Amino acid sequence: MKQRTVLVVLFDGVQSLDATGPMEVFAGASRSPGVSYDLRTASLDGGPVRSTGGLTLMPDSRLADAPAPHTLLVPGGHGTRAPLPELTAWLREHAPSARRLVSVCTGALLLARAGLLDGHRATTHWSYCEQLARDYPDVRVEPEPIFVRDGKLATSAGVTAGIDLALALVEEDHGPDIALNVARHLVMFLRRPGNQAQFSAQLSARTARREPLREVQHWITQHPDADLGVEALAARARLSPRHFARAFRSETGTTPGRYVDRVRLEHARRLLEDTEDGVERVARASGYGTPEAMRRAFVKALATAPAEYRRRFGVLAPSAVPATAGPRAD
Repeated sequence: MKQRTVLVVLFDGVQSLDATGPMEVFAGASRSPGVSYDLRTASLDGGPVRSTGGLTLMPDSRLADAPAPHTLLVPGGHGTRAPLPELTAWLREHAPSARRLVSVCTGALLLARAGLLDGHRATTHWSYCEQLARDYPDVRVEPEPIFVRDGKLATSAGVTAGIDLALALVEEDHGPDIALNVARHLVMFLRRPGNQAQFSAQLSARTARREPLREVQHWITQHPDADLGVEALAARARLSPRHFARAFRSETGTTPGRYVDRVRLEHARRLLEDTEDGVERVARASGYGTPEAMRRAFVKALATAPAEYRRRFGVLAPSAVPATAGPRAD
């Protein structure tokens, strides 16, 4: 049996779920025959650390005494805002020797501070992507995906995205069946595609200040199958198309077209997840008109076709059906 050591770095101000979420995935996988992850935690001095949620976590050892890991995982949390020069120095010296280097949420800031993301594609929590790109221009920041793989480097967005990434790593190591069993045990979907957007259109875009533009945003959300061209939307806002497009982008941070694209994609995803409506009906209800147009939008945004998306995440998806055998959830 090949054993892989997973070393999780702990520090004051760590987000506990960033650490424990992936650890539960690896621990769950280790219950399967032929799978073994040796889970270790370590802090700089080996002493207890205080998480952002108030939990006290006791590491297994000092970082200096920790075994060389196959997978080195750096979680996020408010503590990543501090300089932490000793931790940065340790990461700079030891992280390159790991077979896999993983960060969750703002753990990417620690890796960037150590120079480990230079020249690589990476992501982090949506609210820190701009800071990561500004402070570390040599990092190719991708703000949309929930996780990004670039060689042996894997970075993810916040909290639950770390669990998605850990499932992807288990699948890489041991195949989809093991990862599926873990997902079932944790009562979660297997697995969100890495390039799925971190946030919905409504949450990722700002709410417009002016009432006519807010009304248009609400109209788009409620009527994805309507005519949502700039001319039609501008007429609803009682503005010229040019003025409307400029004002919409200024107040929401995105163009009308991109906002419409996201709303329609999310509407189609919800119908595929929660209903048994046919693909043609979903396409019409979501404003795509034809299944082919919807397929192109899904492949572009999620790198998967609608039928495959439904197979993974729909009401009848395997991960949504209780396992007939296996360990009890308790």
